[in-house]
Amino acid sequence: MSTIQEAFVPDERTIFGWIETVFARGVRRPGYPADRWTENFCLEQFRQLGLENVRLEPVRLPYWEPLESALIVRADGRESRIPCFALPHSATTDGDGLDAALVQWRDDTPGAVKGALALVDVPLMRGPADLALMLAGAVTRETDTNWRRYDPGGTLAGSSQVLPFSSHLMAVMDASIAAGAIGFIGVLSDYPGDSHLYYVPYDGVSRAIPGVWISGTDGARLRRMCDAGRVQVTLVSRAIRHDITSYNVVGELPGADDDRVIVGSHHDGPWASAVEDGSGVAMVLAQVSYWSRIAPADRPHRMVFLLNAGHMAGGAGVHAFIERHKAELARVVLEVHLEHAAAEIVERDGGLAPSGHPEPRWWFTSRLAPVEAIVREAIVAEHLERSMILPPEVFGPSPTTDGGPFHLAGVPLVNFLTAPFYLFDAIDTLDKIHRPSLVPVTRAAIRIIGATHGMLAGRQG
Repeated sequence: MSTIQEAFVPDERTIFGWIETVFARGVRRPGYPADRWTENFCLEQFRQLGLENVRLEPVRLPYWEPLESALIVRADGRESRIPCFALPHSATTDGDGLDAALVQWRDDTPGAVKGALALVDVPLMRGPADLALMLAGAVTRETDTNWRRYDPGGTLAGSSQVLPFSSHLMAVMDASIAAGAIGFIGVLSDYPGDSHLYYVPYDGVSRAIPGVWISGTDGARLRRMCDAGRVQVTLVSRAIRHDITSYNVVGELPGADDDRVIVGSHHDGPWASAVEDGSGVAMVLAQVSYWSRIAPADRPHRMVFLLNAGHMAGGAGVHAFIERHKAELARVVLEVHLEHAAAEIVERDGGLAPSGHPEPRWWFTSRLAPVEAIVREAIVAEHLERSMILPPEVFGPSPTTDGGPFHLAGVPLVNFLTAPFYLFDAIDTLDKIHRPSLVPVTRAAIRIIGATHGMLAGRQG
């Protein structure tokens, strides 16, 4: 196991301070003033911490800014307004808005919403907290996945997790569009905290009809109204949408050879977003702070540090980086992505409260025995309970991370991620950071990167 130079590891206060600084700028969607500020902040931090070849690399992506969202409901001669939030990149309405009947979506009669506003329940996925391990066994054909689990306290077994997605992931509007609906009212039914401030989909794809999110409580009220008779609704959704140039922030350090280790995350987020991904920015800066103080000969390889633009616009930044540097990818020994130092938040006594645990930790790791071994050793050495070592394909073709496309490009990776239900919600505030994770995850990443010393690109196995 690689040796850590203890004096060079940033402390919790320093790492959390970077999160506070980024969070304080406000909503950090791609191209927003706070995201522009964060690009420059990261650029300056890279320079101050001693990286070389520090630069901004342009990324074209769609900008989206909601200006007005309103849902006005009329039934039984009465009118009311329901709080709502527009689905990102959904269509806008003209004039005074879109006026139509409200019709409940039913899977067995999709045609009923044709020409109407579809009222659609969109519950988040829930399941066992260790479901990913069961899926890992199915993907890898392993009969025993215990080595993939590090949870000596036994807090994963028997506990549940609410994920930040519905079963439709980004395609929440697609069935309604296909059925001929002219608008979409998404009900966040059974959503912890009863929020409607949900930034999904974030693939940056323009949708053909307008849509808004409403809370589960308001959705239940609308369903009762629909059951009692005809409900007429005016949907207003005004937004700005156009292409812009954002920037990946990149810097490098020379190492023992010219093979590469890439360390990355993304700098944008759906809201002010402490966890998503103020914490990722801070964890990358922690790696920069550490490795910039290590002698070049003691760095395992040339190191490339990357903070991507446009994760909330279909991962535009990482795709742009891979395309721009595809000729260099064969020299990458390992790509390490660090995202979401998240506290587990649970429903308790009619509200939300921290459980006292970190959100279950996912370590997407290429199926290369030496890499899997160093990840396991690092997790155990830093006592990172509730950790699961997952194959990259456990949930689909690539990890559900900003760094996932590197897997599709054939690059070995270790991507750290947690997936709390509030990841795309405005409630992702500083209190959601699991502060006790910041230093141990930083140290684990240092161990993993350091252990690649002597590995050659393309020959990890």
